[in-house]
Amino acid sequence: MNDMLRDRLIRKLNLMPDERLGQILDYIDFLESKYAPVMAAPSNPIRSFAQGVEDTLRAGKMSAGAVAGTMSIMSKAVGAINEVAAAGKSVATGIMGAASPVAPSSSQPTPAPPPVTRAGPHELGSQLPHSPGEEGK
Repeated sequence: MNDMLRDRLIRKLNLMPDERLGQILDYIDFLESKYAPVMAAPSNPIRSFAQGVEDTLRAGKMSAGAVAGTMSIMSKAVGAINEVAAAGKSVATGIMGAASPVAPSSSQPTPAPPPVTRAGPHELGSQLPHSPGEEGK
């Protein structure tokens, strides 16, 4: 949609009373169902739920003020849920980053493991720590 048409529609919608806006939305839904190509499922199921609530309220002949108030609360709830989901995704990404093994950089060589002593029991005794009085024995 070009900007001029969008601005014109918004100007006209701003002049309409709330009761007529519901009828305009119904007509747009009708046109969409009749002429629009079939689209994929909505990306946000919470927003779809909120739209379903709005449609139910309008079909129940609720006043425009009641619908607007309810949708304002629903919009805030959807925003809060989206923020919680984004925070959860951020935490999960951080956990995955911390749990993933870090590849050693190619500029630093990997340290060699300490040498393994392959001696008998008589030689291992000399490598054990001694108490201060046993050093001369």
